[in-house]
Amino acid sequence: MSVTRGILLDFYGTVVHEDDVVVSSVCAEVHAGIADREDVSVREIGSSWWRTFSAMCADSAGPTFRTQRELERLSLRRTIERFGSAADAEELSARMFAYWQRPDLFEDARSFLAEVDRPVCVVSNIDRDDVEAAISFHGLAIQLLVTSEDVRAYKPRPECFLAGLEKLGLAPHEVVHVGDSLSSDVAGANALGIPAVWVNRGGRRRPDTPPRADEMADLVDLAGALR
Repeated sequence: MSVTRGILLDFYGTVVHEDDVVVSSVCAEVHAGIADREDVSVREIGSSWWRTFSAMCADSAGPTFRTQRELERLSLRRTIERFGSAADAEELSARMFAYWQRPDLFEDARSFLAEVDRPVCVVSNIDRDDVEAAISFHGLAIQLLVTSEDVRAYKPRPECFLAGLEKLGLAPHEVVHVGDSLSSDVAGANALGIPAVWVNRGGRRRPDTPPRADEMADLVDLAGALR
């Protein structure tokens, strides 16, 4: 960590809270809109929606790219249709989008960004307008940003990481990528030879064969390691 000259930083789940609470409320409303809902659970709805959304992200690159908002709308509509719910997809999507622009902030992220003495480039799968709105809402000291919308591909594909390196003007071995997702952040960084830090705020169980990463409980730990 002592040779790190720059930082690639995930945003949702690392700097601000993920939209888990909003997602749970959306799934509950989809469940409530099912006439015969005794044979299906809110958890099943959430799992189905996540599988659909993840598959769409994986297939969305280059000429087939769709923004996160487009994929959220489409995957939610398909989930509502699959379970025969009367829920209003547009109303529920608007709830998601509102949160993306004003997410809850991890307070250790504010202090980290204020104190870090190396250039930071945020690398996010969320659309640029939404990330910029969230950064502005919290008044965060972030000047460099790469989004999936900019490069027309989602992490863990290499495009976001490579664009971040270009903005920092640094090589893979000179930076560290910091994120909360083993599958998109850590695995994507590993594939390019970028050292990674897994921010495991909730104490999730580490997989038996995890990607290569230092594990830290929060950004306070990261600040200490950088020092």
